[in-house]
Amino acid sequence: MRFVYKFKGKKVKPVDDLRHLVRSAAEQFGDKTLYVYKNGRETARYSYNTLNDEMNCIGTALAKLSLLGCGAAVTGNTHPRWITSYLAVVNGGGYIVPLDSEVTAEQTRNFIERSKSKVIFYTASQNEKMAEIAPFLDDVKLFIPINPEGDFRFSDKVITIDEFIEAGREQLEAGNTEYLDCELDIDKMCAILFTSGTTGTSKGVMLSQRNLTAAVNAAVQTMPFDDTITSLSVLPLHHSYELTCEHLSCICLGSEMFINDSLKNLKRNISSYKPDGLVLVPVFIETLYKRIWDEARKNGREKKLKAGIKLSNALLFFGIDLRNKFFGEITAAFGGNMHTIISGGAPLSPDIIKNFYSLGITIFEGFGITECAPLVSVNSPQYMKLRSVGRPVQCCEVKIGEDREGNVGEILVKGDNVMLGYYEDPEATREAFTPDGWFNTGDMGYLDKDGFIYITGRKKNIIIMGNGKNIYPEELEEYLYKIDLIEECVVVERQNEGNPVLVALVVPDEERTEGMADEEIYNKIKEEVDYVNSLLPSYKFIYDIELRHEKFERNTSRKIMRHKVR
Repeated sequence: MRFVYKFKGKKVKPVDDLRHLVRSAAEQFGDKTLYVYKNGRETARYSYNTLNDEMNCIGTALAKLSLLGCGAAVTGNTHPRWITSYLAVVNGGGYIVPLDSEVTAEQTRNFIERSKSKVIFYTASQNEKMAEIAPFLDDVKLFIPINPEGDFRFSDKVITIDEFIEAGREQLEAGNTEYLDCELDIDKMCAILFTSGTTGTSKGVMLSQRNLTAAVNAAVQTMPFDDTITSLSVLPLHHSYELTCEHLSCICLGSEMFINDSLKNLKRNISSYKPDGLVLVPVFIETLYKRIWDEARKNGREKKLKAGIKLSNALLFFGIDLRNKFFGEITAAFGGNMHTIISGGAPLSPDIIKNFYSLGITIFEGFGITECAPLVSVNSPQYMKLRSVGRPVQCCEVKIGEDREGNVGEILVKGDNVMLGYYEDPEATREAFTPDGWFNTGDMGYLDKDGFIYITGRKKNIIIMGNGKNIYPEELEEYLYKIDLIEECVVVERQNEGNPVLVALVVPDEERTEGMADEEIYNKIKEEVDYVNSLLPSYKFIYDIELRHEKFERNTSRKIMRHKVR
């Protein structure tokens, strides 16, 4: 299959800091729409000028209250003013704490207290949670609802963001330039990102403006987006992947973003907004892929689709691209403009990447980690290899650690994108770095001769068999996910007569197994697993399967929480 990708993009000047990012974008793009979003039942627009103006107003209001340089938390659904609040805080020399809106009230309170946040910005979805924890947060000076709805006046510390912006505007008009003139130290902590996990185990990743701008500059130089591109924001903003690789990068490029208001409306919004590109995690891509083939099956077009893909790929080999003509009806469900998906956060099946490409949508798979702000590598139109996660981006170096099995070892990173350390946890910080300053990612993999990175699994997920062989469960799960009857699976270690064996915990696909008894499901899946075993060395054999009818618990980045699997 010959790789054909027509988008060339354009060169963008790097930004020095996030204040430069916003001001430069406002100068270049002015009243151009940055965000399109739902405001109640209405569709609203938010421009580059509005972002800069409201950022300055919020920052000036903070200055008036002597809160410049303080910590502030932000949580809730994706909203333009979520971003504006974030940027106002960090560009005033303070630090921002983006919080997962799905964690409990107790966890939210814990993160706010640990981070010593003085201000909380939040959307209406968090009203009840804020009302519950407010009496215990004596050090919090202000609660600022971003889109006030319902009963939000639970305390005299509550002030709406409109009121706050107006107060800042009055100060600006009166000549208060404290915020506009404040000096930024790009090597100072400007963000604390709490890693997923329980309250007690979550670590606070400290990032500086140097870290963030390094990742943004690398992203805009690598991603095939420019100011003509529209994207749809799907992932939560507290994820550094979504924040850096989509929002901050698109602001730098001058792109237009649609905000997806709900996951249940994702398909409809893609069709309605007609975006050119998406930034997603694999679970969403897999869902979209499954829908394409389920629809083809229901309509009796599966064989026709397979034949069309085979013919299209043959033509592509000779440089003839008829994908729009062959698959226009399918891509219409994606709005008809979709040509690019950036995938990160977890491995994606190469078969899915190949099939989407055959339909006319190119998936560029990358690799990142919160501690690297988060971008480490990504495939691009210029440098792409299937099964790899691309070459390291321009702001960092990558090497494989010395403790190896063959050519596989822990992936180490050094560069401007690497975190300052873990908040108030010097021991964990020391453990995260090698003596000569390389960051231990915890991901295992290797580099090929051309510098492309290949991920084999997480270090902490490795299963060591009785013969001393290392097993990466992610590798085996990739094989299992090709079985149509399997919706979810996790490979674990079990004991059989005192010996370790590999067992696949399987959640069957409800639609494809409808009306089947468990015994029949087991036998059909076991038959497929036996075939998988025939492709593997004996020490990787999957000894047995266990059927489960409840899906595995996932975190908000949609990764299965393996530590909770039993």
